[in-house]
Amino acid sequence: MIKRSRQREAIQKCLIGRYDHPTAEMVYMSIKDEFPNISLGTVYRNLSLLSDLGEIQKITVSGGPDRFDGNPAPHYHFSCRKCGCVMDLDLAPQNNLDKLAAEKFPGIIESHSILFTGICPGCKNIK
Repeated sequence: MIKRSRQREAIQKCLIGRYDHPTAEMVYMSIKDEFPNISLGTVYRNLSLLSDLGEIQKITVSGGPDRFDGNPAPHYHFSCRKCGCVMDLDLAPQNNLDKLAAEKFPGIIESHSILFTGICPGCKNIK
C-alpha cells in the first residue's frame, strides 16, 4: 500500500477538474500556490506514480511533453500538429482491436492506446 500524500491528492484533484490534458509543468503551476514548497520533480514523480497505478493516463505526444488525463477509463485522444492541443476523441473504445492484435502477436495483449493526430477544429478554421 502506498502512503497517503496531500500533494499527490492535490495533483490528482487538479487533473480530474481539467479537460485540457495539461503537462507536468502546467499541473505544477496550478498547485504551487497551495503547496509553495513543492518542486517540479515532485510533480513529475507523483504523475508517474499515479499513471503507473492506473489512476490517471499519461499521453505521450510526438515532439512535445507528455500530457496527463485525470480520466483513467479507456478512451482515445487527438493531438493537433499545429497548436499542440490534446483533447478527448468522442469514440467508443474498440475492444476488438485487442483480439485482432492477439491473433497476430505471440505475446499477451492486455490493452491498447491510440493517439490520433491532425489539425484541430480551431486551427482548421484559421485562414
